[in-house]
Amino acid sequence: MEFAGKGMMIAGLFLLVSGALVWWLGPRFGSGGGFLPGDISFRRGSFSFQFPIVTCLVISILFTLLMRLFRK
Repeated sequence: MEFAGKGMMIAGLFLLVSGALVWWLGPRFGSGGGFLPGDISFRRGSFSFQFPIVTCLVISILFTLLMRLFRK
């Protein structure tokens, strides 16, 4: 259980630091989120649908690499 607790503390600190960076640097890079090429955006009249598939893939790859880096 001690290992799980330490892992949760490290994950929490990582989320805190990354959230603070996004909050601080977000307005400097446009609207904060933006879309990458390949993301789906559909608008017709008052209906809009947005699905950031490429953004999700990039975030997934980055988290996978981070997890492999910090794995024992």
